[in-house]
Amino acid sequence: MSVALFTLGGTISMAGTHRLTGDDLTAAMPGLSDLGHPVEIQDIEKIPSANLTTAKVLEVVDAASKAVAAGAAGAVVTQGTDTLEESAFLADLVWPHAQPLVFTGAMRNPTLAGPDGPANLLAALRVACSPTARDLGALVVFNDQIHAARWVRKTHSTSTATFVSPNTGPIGHVVEDQVRILTRPLRLDGVQGSAEPAELDDLRVALYTVTMDDDGLLLRGLADTHQGLVVAAYGVGHVPAALAPVLGDLAARIPVVLTSRTGAGSVVRNTYHSPGSETDLLGRGLIDGGFLDPFKARVLLRLLLATDDDVAAAFGQYV
Repeated sequence: MSVALFTLGGTISMAGTHRLTGDDLTAAMPGLSDLGHPVEIQDIEKIPSANLTTAKVLEVVDAASKAVAAGAAGAVVTQGTDTLEESAFLADLVWPHAQPLVFTGAMRNPTLAGPDGPANLLAALRVACSPTARDLGALVVFNDQIHAARWVRKTHSTSTATFVSPNTGPIGHVVEDQVRILTRPLRLDGVQGSAEPAELDDLRVALYTVTMDDDGLLLRGLADTHQGLVVAAYGVGHVPAALAPVLGDLAARIPVVLTSRTGAGSVVRNTYHSPGSETDLLGRGLIDGGFLDPFKARVLLRLLLATDDDVAAAFGQYV
């Protein structure tokens, strides 16, 4: 039984002006012969992760789905790390299989001393073909740690230990070439509908980070140009009092999701009651984003709007 590898470029494949193929990546990886599964490689496209689109990620997920349906034990996607947390979460929302779909990459390219790409790729391949990693949805494997896609975040611009899951920690590790799953998070319902690329191209969901003295001027007219909004609010879901009616008016026209800009923890529901508090905002029609960080909330909201799924019910799983 094979394991499928899909390459999308990124730091892991950067060798000066030359871009490494999947064959190059696997040839540079010691220990591949001990994997016990042949690797079937599909080089998709060499794209900097800053240029990746939802449509392109869904295209890769579809190819991975077909590989698994044809008998692959699992699938691995390599890409740049800048948007990897968003790609993995997007994939998790639509991945229907028990077999693992694993995302990985590198922080140090192959021209530098101590590149981390070969180790990350080997660990990802081990997880992808491990029976213990089944029924966990999409995963991110980096630095010998295994993260659930819905919780993982890139937290450092240069460190090889950049990917962490602030709310939960990793769900497992790769130790002495063995995949060790320590906890199995409940697999949530994904997005049920299917989105066409043209629908996604026409959908605009804004992400707005609240800052001190914010008067909401930048939000004026947003409902005329966008179909949804994610608010990265202070702390547990607070904004300046002057911003509350602006967001309430927007929530009457488009879905507005309330999240925390802190990077960890949840929006609360009924702790504070002053104007601009979480209680005030939820009362004005904003949707509780729960434990989802703003970036993942935007991924989910955009996909929900493209598929006509129930927005409130979908976000309710993360509260």
